Amino acid sequence: MSSQNVDSGPKTSQVPKSGARAALEYTGIPPSWFEKRPKLPSRNWLIFLSVTTSIVAYYVYDRRECRLIRADYSSRVEHLAKDPLGTTDLPRKVTVYGAKWPGDEDHDKSLKFFRKYVKPILVAAAVDYEMVSGRRSGDLANRIADEIKTRRRVDAGLELPSQSPMPLPNQPTLEQKRKRELEGGIVLVGRHTLKEFMSGLKRGWTESMDRADREDMLAQELASDGRFDEPEEPVVDPEVVDGEPLPTRSRLPPSQNAALFSPLQMPSPSPSKSMQSISNIPAYLDTPPSIIPTLPTLLLVPFINHIGFRQVPNMLWGFFNERHKVRAGSKAAYSLVMSHTRPFAAPNTTVSASGVQDSQPGGRQGGDLDFDLPAESYYDGAYTPSETEKARKTYYDTLPAKLATARALARGTRAPTKEEDSHPPPTEVELRAERLKKEMRWRGDEAGWEIVKSGQPAQWDERFADALQVFDEPRADDVG
Repeated sequence: MSSQNVDSGPKTSQVPKSGARAALEYTGIPPSWFEKRPKLPSRNWLIFLSVTTSIVAYYVYDRRECRLIRADYSSRVEHLAKDPLGTTDLPRKVTVYGAKWPGDEDHDKSLKFFRKYVKPILVAAAVDYEMVSGRRSGDLANRIADEIKTRRRVDAGLELPSQSPMPLPNQPTLEQKRKRELEGGIVLVGRHTLKEFMSGLKRGWTESMDRADREDMLAQELASDGRFDEPEEPVVDPEVVDGEPLPTRSRLPPSQNAALFSPLQMPSPSPSKSMQSISNIPAYLDTPPSIIPTLPTLLLVPFINHIGFRQVPNMLWGFFNERHKVRAGSKAAYSLVMSHTRPFAAPNTTVSASGVQDSQPGGRQGGDLDFDLPAESYYDGAYTPSETEKARKTYYDTLPAKLATARALARGTRAPTKEEDSHPPPTEVELRAERLKKEMRWRGDEAGWEIVKSGQPAQWDERFADALQVFDEPRADDVG
């Protein structure tokens, strides 16, 4: 059988290659890569890409909105920064108060909120500011009360106003300083700051304006509670041992000058002048005023600090919704810059768009004292007085042993151990100072918690109704 070239089948027509493909094949790219057809990813890849893309897109959208909101409000007030000032004029200045959030070790969270969300608009309007924070709960209330008492003493002529040690030209007078404070305003970040501010305000205008050193008063109180008293030594009957008295130190005749150098016979320090005399201020000057002068206008800025494992969902929601905080802070700063004010709504009233109306109290105080009231629900579990009681009990349980060791080493009744040589234990003086410091902190925390705790009403005095005002959002007709 002769061999013949027999075609097994029709030849497949080859698709002509384009110039680009032909050139890329010579670069070493496998030809199979050019023959692949696009297809949808697998189910798992689709889930991953859709979720990731949605999260990233939502984050980018939120931050873009934040920039637009800041730019919008900054453009509304930036014309005020271009107004020229005189050579002796000062820019408008506000005072910012931020109290410590209950249960949070970072005492600066309130002011961080101000710097991030409120400050940019004030900077765009060339408004100066001074920030005041409280390191522990109640510190802000004590500071405000002391400042008001100092002002009352200056007005009564009992104290000179604070002045610079070196007289400066064009130094503002006391009236000019107070006028600038009224033109500036006060920023209160959060409901807890409002409560401390109102507590200090009432104490400052109600209590005696006599100076009182809280640390000195507490030191005298602690000195008389018997914690550091010497234990009574048992009385030893002077018996004769083997017909002869024991030549011990207790049987020797006492020296007349021994009591002068005995630490147990040292005269106790005399109480301070503030404790000896109740008050050296005449009664007619120390009487609280019936009318309170006009106070700087208040700006109430809502603020909630989420702490704790149970509030992690709120933290995540806040991370992806920063625009709401930016809008709230920018709106508050804009109302301050535009100086649109209204009277402070007294208790048993409510603030609506049409004005201030009466309301029926139903567990609330009403008016501006109910500002940001839902924020108190996040105090739960933040701090409990039992924590302080537990720390106090633990400290006082170990105090007698520390005190006995300090006295034994000071009197030389026993030799120090190797560990005590390398790490000397605290002396009695150091233990007294440590106890005073701890009691100051514990009592301050308890007093501060009583001010800001959930359900505790904010302090109020009827005299505040005519002295306080609040910055309010300008209406459209006022802006135009």
